[in-house]
Amino acid sequence: MPTADSRVTLFTRQGCHLCESARAVLREVCGDDWHEVDVDLPDALTGDGRPAGSAYGELLPVLEVDGRRAGYWQIDTDLLVAALQRSSKP
Repeated sequence: MPTADSRVTLFTRQGCHLCESARAVLREVCGDDWHEVDVDLPDALTGDGRPAGSAYGELLPVLEVDGRRAGYWQIDTDLLVAALQRSSKP
């Protein structure tokens, strides 16, 4: 089960086919060490504390790594790995 304290967060919406594809990529690369946020839930917030539904509604899925947006729409393995590597550099 993805955990809220993970470095990787995926913002999604029910019924989104791109979100399904992104989930598969995160499972492959991160295993269970990622967190999913449904933007349609009233308490869903972005990494900087804004309401996720209004901030990301048209961009879904949205990938954040360490609280920073790393990609949206097409989340693939290369994008995720590059974002993780960039974020881990000093």
